Amino acid sequence: MAMVKMSPDVFSCSDDKGNLEIQINLPGVKKENIELKMVEEGFFVRAKREETGVEYAGTYAFCCGVVSQKAVARYCDGKLFVIVPYRESSETVNVEIQ
Repeated sequence: MAMVKMSPDVFSCSDDKGNLEIQINLPGVKKENIELKMVEEGFFVRAKREETGVEYAGTYAFCCGVVSQKAVARYCDGKLFVIVPYRESSETVNVEIQ
């Protein structure tokens, strides 16, 4: 059976504690078949659903840097939940638009 590659559905939002929360939908995938790699600027995910020949894969960029070493991931009911703190940024400046 040929492997079919698909991008997983990914949702993300900020919480009120300075973290980025990410949800990656990986239906029918076993936890041991998930690969997640993260850097300050984004992440890569790959997961194989071998019995159907589906491979989910994608690379995603963050709008703001994160502390990838502090990322925590949990897999439950076909969804991979990731929480990672934003990197402390320097002071923001309002830019006047002309």
